[in-house]
Amino acid sequence: MEFRELSGANMDIDFSNPEWGNSVCPWNEAEKTDVHKCAVKDVSICKYFCGIRPLDTVLCSYPDKQ
Repeated sequence: MEFRELSGANMDIDFSNPEWGNSVCPWNEAEKTDVHKCAVKDVSICKYFCGIRPLDTVLCSYPDKQ
């Protein structure tokens, strides 16, 4: 399976560096919304979330569920 690498992350967790910028969530882009997050601390993790690479890069499997 191939992953998208979302730099800066689309996460509401402890740390995100705005200087790196935030990639646009491909699910949000497809649905023309901004409701989807990769991860929200103590709440949820997106069904397309496949991990994090340093520094703050999310591995995303959208549109294929993991």
